[in-house]
Amino acid sequence: MQKKIEELQRRQEAAYLGGGADKQDKQRKGGRLTARERVAELVDAGSFDEVGLFATHRSALFGMQGKPLAADGVVTGAAAIGGRLVHLASQDFTVAGGSAGEMHSIKVADIMKASLRAGSPFVFINDSGGARVQEGIASLSGYGKVFHANVLLSGAVPQISLICGPCAGGAAYSPALTDFIIQTRQAQMFITGPQVIKQVTGEDVSAEELGGADAHMVHSGVIHFIAEDDHHAIQLCHKLLSFLPSNNLEDPPQTEGDPSVEPNPVLESILPEESKQGYDVRDVIAAIVDAGDFLEVQSGHAMNIVVGFARVCGGSVGIVANQPSVLAGALDINASNKAARFIRFCNAFNIPLVTLVDVPGFMPGVEQEYGGIIRHGAKLLFAYASATVPKITVILRKSYGGAYLAMCGKDLDADRVFAWPTAEIAVMGAEGAAEIVFRKEIAEAADPAERRSALIKEYRDTFSNPYVAAELRLVDSVIEPKHTRRHIAQALEYLRIKRVPRPHKKHGLMPL
Repeated sequence: MQKKIEELQRRQEAAYLGGGADKQDKQRKGGRLTARERVAELVDAGSFDEVGLFATHRSALFGMQGKPLAADGVVTGAAAIGGRLVHLASQDFTVAGGSAGEMHSIKVADIMKASLRAGSPFVFINDSGGARVQEGIASLSGYGKVFHANVLLSGAVPQISLICGPCAGGAAYSPALTDFIIQTRQAQMFITGPQVIKQVTGEDVSAEELGGADAHMVHSGVIHFIAEDDHHAIQLCHKLLSFLPSNNLEDPPQTEGDPSVEPNPVLESILPEESKQGYDVRDVIAAIVDAGDFLEVQSGHAMNIVVGFARVCGGSVGIVANQPSVLAGALDINASNKAARFIRFCNAFNIPLVTLVDVPGFMPGVEQEYGGIIRHGAKLLFAYASATVPKITVILRKSYGGAYLAMCGKDLDADRVFAWPTAEIAVMGAEGAAEIVFRKEIAEAADPAERRSALIKEYRDTFSNPYVAAELRLVDSVIEPKHTRRHIAQALEYLRIKRVPRPHKKHGLMPL
């Protein structure tokens, strides 16, 4: 027996070394942790139960016969994070560049299905050069199994991808199918690399310019968080998980939080006196959530809208807010897509939505129209209208036209709509409305400029306030800004047991 145990220990030690001590040292010198170090830092100490340590490939072509690959280049298993069960996979770049072969991908897909059966979040740490070309189509088949598992898990358990190294070719599609992507500044992600692009199109671009964290945050909108390094990525993963339930059948975690709902006078000094002047809506968010703690999602993409997670009296909420300091808070294609996807996630995982509105309308322009603002804006309408979680809307200032509806007005089934006294709720701004309604009267006036100013004031006094909407029950209450947190907290408490009958159909068809 002792010899058998010693053999087991030798095999374990060899597997733990991955591609060897030299390659692991090289990984560390490059500012990156090894696959197992990432797992150890991610999970609670002593909780990791590895699955598939001795798995290996069965390829016999192109020098692969008799060439063992430790754990076939990926560490998989179950563990606890903050005492909660998770399943995970961590690719090992020291083993054949983390390349995904058939067995590699089978291991990942199997642990994903275990996650689905257990109802636990799945975390995938990506660090791979792509498909293992020596295995040919078998490696592509493996990718297909992972993608299929991604779709099975979607909407059932949260999926989080950490991009901690290269993520090239087909490998990039698995993260794209997950709910959140955290990319480090040491990592790149792209479908075709700089060399292929140079050969095919003649374009000269570096790997960082093409697939670095900033490129995917600002331009493509593919990722949700930028991490400075592996340690930061793991911290972000921990914080993100703290807001989320383990699966779609559970409510989000309830912490002690901050039970205080005392008036906050700060809220009455944030909005500028001039209605066209911008301000940072994150100051409003900080004043109404527990301890001002807000985890913003995609902070560098479509910055005219702000989305993210926070807590109100200890309960998780999803925040969606127009950002008046960027494009005046107008909704464009990217903002509509960003918000719609976030809303759909919150709805899938029972996270109430709090919407803060200060929107002058949808972004005008030929580029926006040709780009499909109609169908992309419709995604936002669809996401809010189909959401069955508690929906609370606070109109801070402007709420004009179709954007008033798109930001979860009462007619999109908002459960509570509050408005500050500064709210301007109308079909359009007073200036534009006066030009349409009073065009003839202005043109015939002895002093057109003076008459125009008077009629703009008349229209604004009549419609650009919250009271007409309140009279029509499109606003439930006009509230003092300093009491906003109390009203939101009360509404969330009353809506805790909200039940919505579902229509007899599989699902609606969201605009694409």
